[in-house]
Amino acid sequence: MIYEVTVAEKTYRVEFTRVAESWRCRLDGREMEVDFASTQAGVLSILIAGKSYEVRQQTSGGETSVVIGHRSFGVAVRDPRALRSRQPASAQGAGVKKITAPMPGKVVRVLVTVGSEVEAGQGVLVIEAMKMQNELKSPKKGVIKKLTATEGSAVEAGQTLAEVE
Repeated sequence: MIYEVTVAEKTYRVEFTRVAESWRCRLDGREMEVDFASTQAGVLSILIAGKSYEVRQQTSGGETSVVIGHRSFGVAVRDPRALRSRQPASAQGAGVKKITAPMPGKVVRVLVTVGSEVEAGQGVLVIEAMKMQNELKSPKKGVIKKLTATEGSAVEAGQTLAEVE
């Protein structure tokens, strides 16, 4: 899994590779010893080179940040693979758009209800895969027409979870 993570306006390339029961992490090409576990929803216990950190995710007013100790950092996580499937902006408003699971996982939160009005980029639901939570966002401004996912349900990659009209 490769992600581009922006923290305080600086972007890093982070790559995770599963090795047996643990993970190998490369940060901007530099390998690091990393282990992590979810201790509760939105909280990770991370061990980096033998030092332990508790990392909390916070979302406020559509902005996501992580809190480490008493310091808060604005973050944005982008999956470069998602760029390949994006359509031009002119195609975003036409018709029903489906929100699909990018990977197998479990639905941990549904953030909207059928009939809710959503903005483009607004969170619709959160799935957890490999101890990481991923917020799936609305591809366009519209109304939630259909929700097929429920909290606690398992999902497969490519499965339609919601539709926005």
